[in-house]
Amino acid sequence: MNLSLAGNTIKAGFTRLMIVMVLVGLPAQMLYAEESIEESKPNTYDKLKVFSEVLSLIESNYVESVGSDALINGAIRGMVKALDPHTSYLPPVSYKEMQVETTGKFGGLGIEISIRDGVLTVISPIEETPAFEVGIKAGDKIIKIEEESTLDMTLQDAVSRLRGETGSPATITIFRESFKAPKEFTIVRAIIKVRSVVHKLYKKDIGYIKIRSFSKNTSLDLDKALGELEKKGISKLILDLRNNPGGLLNQAVEVTDRFLNRENLIVYTKGRSDEQNMRFTSHDKVAGVSYPLIILVNSGSASASEIVAGALQDLNRAIILGTPTFGKGSVQTIIPLSDGSALRLTTARYYTPSGRVIQENGIEPDIIIERKLPKELEGDDEKEKEPEEKTRLRRFLREKDLKKHLKGKSSIGDVVKEENEEESQVEKEEAEEASINEDLVKDNQLQHAVSLLSGWEVMKKVFKNLQVPIPEPDSRISMH
Repeated sequence: MNLSLAGNTIKAGFTRLMIVMVLVGLPAQMLYAEESIEESKPNTYDKLKVFSEVLSLIESNYVESVGSDALINGAIRGMVKALDPHTSYLPPVSYKEMQVETTGKFGGLGIEISIRDGVLTVISPIEETPAFEVGIKAGDKIIKIEEESTLDMTLQDAVSRLRGETGSPATITIFRESFKAPKEFTIVRAIIKVRSVVHKLYKKDIGYIKIRSFSKNTSLDLDKALGELEKKGISKLILDLRNNPGGLLNQAVEVTDRFLNRENLIVYTKGRSDEQNMRFTSHDKVAGVSYPLIILVNSGSASASEIVAGALQDLNRAIILGTPTFGKGSVQTIIPLSDGSALRLTTARYYTPSGRVIQENGIEPDIIIERKLPKELEGDDEKEKEPEEKTRLRRFLREKDLKKHLKGKSSIGDVVKEENEEESQVEKEEAEEASINEDLVKDNQLQHAVSLLSGWEVMKKVFKNLQVPIPEPDSRISMH
């Protein structure tokens, strides 16, 4: 069975080449059919003859002995490098590693990496992992792994070098905007267990759920989080998809389905072949939640997270708040090859229900709010900052700025308690309130989302008094 991808970003120490099992792969018959369609290229076999000649000459005359496997693998990598950045060749070892990556348990450092503008870049450190604990930040440039330069290093090669036995150290050299010179970080490898979904409660009735990635059990974890929050009496919800690099397409569809109460188109794909033209819809039988919803996004929100945000925006089910998303809206199909390797090939584009193309364009928030750190958290020149230059750089480094990126195309009790119990409860509430206040101080985007939802009932009363239509809970408010 061929497998398709909804996410692109690769994790150092553990790849995030998330496999979308619901998409049909490319059967051999289709590949041959494509070949017959392309019979207008009579020089193909002539070029293959030249390739054979070059291979023979190198094997027999190069100054040092070179194995044919290394030469052919290099030729294949060169061929796919001529395409978009998400098409790649997976040697047998890399392909095997990729096939076990949807379990949510990985060995490595705990960072998500990608190639941005030719540089190996940290997309996001995973919370509660070794990389996160030593201070690795989103946007860090990895210029060396051990003593080897990452210049021209492929994602697969970088991942292979960053992986190792649990407990063994890995040294990477990082360049950061706020650094005067590159710094070395030594990180001890560990088994990375990714909590896909985390949740909190704000202002007693506002639920907060963060989805870090779309892995195998994300929709089930979402159901558990919603159930726990509903027991606490939430009437509004914030869904945080910031720095979510994507993952399984079927999970993106199921998560979206949780917030819809009727059958709706969620996303569709279009490619060159009929096998790649697919439609994914919600289901009437799924009991969706109907309270007001705000979704947080940023430039680190990609692929599957863009599908969720785009669908719920198009269907007037959520307010999107934050900054424009990454713009990774292409489908990658994994095609197994005869020697145990595989080709990861871009085969289609994703489109939102209204026909907006995600690729290159991304999702534009209804309310654009840049993430800002309070002055007391910025620190000095040696610490992480958010200067205007970095904000501009982060906005610049999106899908459309990647070399040879795929172009986007438009388309169609009261209970009496004992005194000590009361004191204990007061202390607990005070601690929770302090934690909430700390979150809001550090995160101005979250602060705006909480403020909007806190005033939701007030806005409805104002609308009613003004005798204008009252927005339903599933209606979007556009506030650019």
